[in-house]
Amino acid sequence: MEKPPVAATTHLESVTAAEVAREVQAVGEDEAKVIQQTLDSSRQGGYTPITAEEKAQHRNLNRKLDLFLVPFCALIYLFNGLDRSNLGNAQTDGFTNDLGMPASAINTATSLFFATYVPLQPFSATIGKKVGQTYWLGIIGVGWGVLTLGHAFIKTESQLIAIRLLIGVFESGFYPTVVTYMSRFYPRYDLAFRIALFYGSYAIAGAFGGIIAYGCFKIEGSLHGWQYLFIIEETCSIGIALVTPFWLAKSPGTAWFLTENERAYAENRMVIDTTANLDSTTKLNRRDIIEGCKDWKLWFVLPFNILTSVPPQGFTIFFPLVVKGLGYSGPTANLMTVPPYVIGAIFLLCFAWSSDHFRNRLYHILVALSIVMIGLILTITLPLENTGGRYAGLVILLAGTFITSPLTAAWLAGNTPEPGKRTVVIGINGWGNLAGIIGSELFLAKYGPDYRYPLSVTLGLVAVSLLGYTAYRFVLQFANKRKAKKVAAMTPEEIEDENSNDVRYADAKYTFVYGL
Repeated sequence: MEKPPVAATTHLESVTAAEVAREVQAVGEDEAKVIQQTLDSSRQGGYTPITAEEKAQHRNLNRKLDLFLVPFCALIYLFNGLDRSNLGNAQTDGFTNDLGMPASAINTATSLFFATYVPLQPFSATIGKKVGQTYWLGIIGVGWGVLTLGHAFIKTESQLIAIRLLIGVFESGFYPTVVTYMSRFYPRYDLAFRIALFYGSYAIAGAFGGIIAYGCFKIEGSLHGWQYLFIIEETCSIGIALVTPFWLAKSPGTAWFLTENERAYAENRMVIDTTANLDSTTKLNRRDIIEGCKDWKLWFVLPFNILTSVPPQGFTIFFPLVVKGLGYSGPTANLMTVPPYVIGAIFLLCFAWSSDHFRNRLYHILVALSIVMIGLILTITLPLENTGGRYAGLVILLAGTFITSPLTAAWLAGNTPEPGKRTVVIGINGWGNLAGIIGSELFLAKYGPDYRYPLSVTLGLVAVSLLGYTAYRFVLQFANKRKAKKVAAMTPEEIEDENSNDVRYADAKYTFVYGL
């Protein structure tokens, strides 16, 4: 629900979270009018600091969280991205040739990776919520690290496929677990930028992957260059995973790096953002699972999220091969992937900050998809001989590629106030990674060196997703208008009862405003 912030009348660090929740749910004549107005205008609220003192507290707390939580989550995701992209890098050093496999083995193994990775996401995220998200991140991190290291010692295609299937099992819960974990520390309109900082490390992984691969392939030793690549990267990945449960805080109210007053303020501002955050560390019940599985707004946007995820999912693995198709050698092709990924990360951070600042998701997504389409059109239409022009098209393409997925996750998280249901929704939204299967089957070696056919198909998919996201915005606005009519016919007492009863759950409550 939307009402004047609690912080306007009290110091957050001096009251309990339960007291804050009761005050947020209380409704008088003025609050009833505010709720109706915000629904009618689709202006979503959430926590907003009011006084100069509170704004300073808000900034200082975010600065600490940005220092202790986000970089560590980003570091894990960086190595997760390296684990994902190093197969494409290894192929530029003759991975399949050295093992006597057909080049198509990479595509087959990548497709089958998603056979376990995609469907298991909501299940793994749900387990993480129940056992403790920080412990779960450590467990699955060690698992995929050990398995990815095993690439250095495989001999057959069947072993490659088996390892990729098992890696998919362990990696499946990582992204939704981290997104829902971060949504318990940051108010909804501080969240997209932090998800972008975290997700941006996935883009940077492409750049670092190229640099690391370039160095590993220059090592003179008894092993192949791609073997050194897997061994060096995965030793670091396992070490980071072992530290994870001890570094990441379990909840805002128990964060080891905050003072007592900061912990109270951190917990209470999240209750203001949505009262459902009260006592939410491991809160997950049967209703959360049922409501999450039948969430209409999730199923409406998921197909378009899948389509728009084809560029980031496909290019993360196959971008080195596309660049190599421009005429660069294996090591140089890996090095030439660095600038586009860095530019992609910069654009992602700028768009996410703007999306939080202006409290809007859709318009930023539409601009990002338009950038992707421009890059694809340039890459498709320019002749292969125009190496500089086609490379510039790839740079433009990567500039918009990484933006939509994290903004969609932040959009869904902000529109799902119950933490338990939010875990399920973000987990199912992870099925957007089905795009990885599409990408692995599109970017086949037979379409090289120009890869014009897969790039053309990708352009069509992105165009459809742009239309879908536009429709999604109007559907959410219509839902808000419908709720506004319901609230207009209710008394303040009935509205207050709507806030506190469980007849309608989470975002289905008439007082909840869907953000656009």
